[in-house]
Amino acid sequence: MEIDLQPVGDIDSKLLQELKQGLKNTFGCPIKINKPLPIPATSFNPKRAQYLSDDFIDLLKASRRGHNPVLGVTDVNLYTHGLNFVFGQASEEGGVAVVSLNLLRQENYGLPADPRLLAERTLKEAVHELGHIFGMGHCPDGNCIMHFSNSLIDTDIKKAFFCGRCQPKLKL
Repeated sequence: MEIDLQPVGDIDSKLLQELKQGLKNTFGCPIKINKPLPIPATSFNPKRAQYLSDDFIDLLKASRRGHNPVLGVTDVNLYTHGLNFVFGQASEEGGVAVVSLNLLRQENYGLPADPRLLAERTLKEAVHELGHIFGMGHCPDGNCIMHFSNSLIDTDIKKAFFCGRCQPKLKL
């Protein structure tokens, strides 16, 4: 198995390389970085000033080749129906997921940029969404990577790995 890392829009290549290495360390499989896809123009909701994540999932499903899981990475602010925002979203049956860097950035909270923290948060959200692709649900353990992040604090608290209950459930 190989995981396809799919930039959607302009994504920093250094961050993608760090994410690639982190995912390789976590899942123990090759990671391929694809050429960027354009942001789906129809996904922007001007009333919300956000992009509908479902459209990114559809784009990734349409671009998927073979059976490799695809993780999209974008830098726009995402939401889905019924939620104010999402850090990411997965489609287990579609074998695709997307994560957004936008709300993981310190700059969006009036703080100085922190590339190390952004890379850490991105890896956590990426592993979480790939966990969904690999058949895992949310975990009640606040330290587990599969714990639902209702806020950035939740993302910062959890570890970048699966807890003892979740690790055996991982279907690669």
